[in-house]
Amino acid sequence: MAILGILTCEILELEFAYLLNSDKDIARISVLENDRSARMLAALESAKTRKLNRIAGLESFAPDPQCGLEVLVHVLELGLHNRKKLLQQGLVDAARAMGPRVDALLLGYGLCGNALEQPDELLSDAGVPIFIPMDEDHPVDDCVGLVIGGRRSYYEEQCKVAGTFFMIPGWTCHWQRMFDKEFGNLSVDMARRLFKNYERSLLIPTPIMSEETMKQNSNGFNTLFGLREEIRPGTLDILTETLNSAKTLLNSDDC
Repeated sequence: MAILGILTCEILELEFAYLLNSDKDIARISVLENDRSARMLAALESAKTRKLNRIAGLESFAPDPQCGLEVLVHVLELGLHNRKKLLQQGLVDAARAMGPRVDALLLGYGLCGNALEQPDELLSDAGVPIFIPMDEDHPVDDCVGLVIGGRRSYYEEQCKVAGTFFMIPGWTCHWQRMFDKEFGNLSVDMARRLFKNYERSLLIPTPIMSEETMKQNSNGFNTLFGLREEIRPGTLDILTETLNSAKTLLNSDDC
């Protein structure tokens, strides 16, 4: 029996739901139920997974001795990205709480403004191995870098059009959060000034969401800021490799 803990931002909730549900090695998926995990839970339910286990709190999580590999998921609020220290402290607190209950931790984050430049050191109190999505020899820059396939692809698109807003599936669902008090707290006028030099939104679809749905979700954003829309296919390869690396370690330790 082995337990993999996952700490992820809301932006990547659907990617994790897709990968965990389709992974035949995972016997049960326990998700901490709250407002932030609602979309992930809905995605798992719509896929009619038999693996799903809702829990009200970490203290109510009880490993199933009959399971080979379990996953315990805590979805953290998007607002933690407001400040580097806020994100770091949020992850430290969540890792400390989850560490005693799992054998390894997988992070649904990248460097995120260098907040996770040294994840093993930052989250050392968890007491378990830490896995973060890697782009060659360094963590991915952020959720966009993860889904677009790494820094090289990210930079290539920035060079094409400097004023690009990258729309991965999660951002098409959450872009309006920039106006929330606890996140961006922007007024519409302020947002328009912020995006005045932007020219396009680049949709980066993956298997979790169709191009048509992404277009529908981001139409309001493009209209508000007067952006043209372009598309570049995304990938789940880096996230899949990270999950597989964590599973390999757990299997080798015979957890």
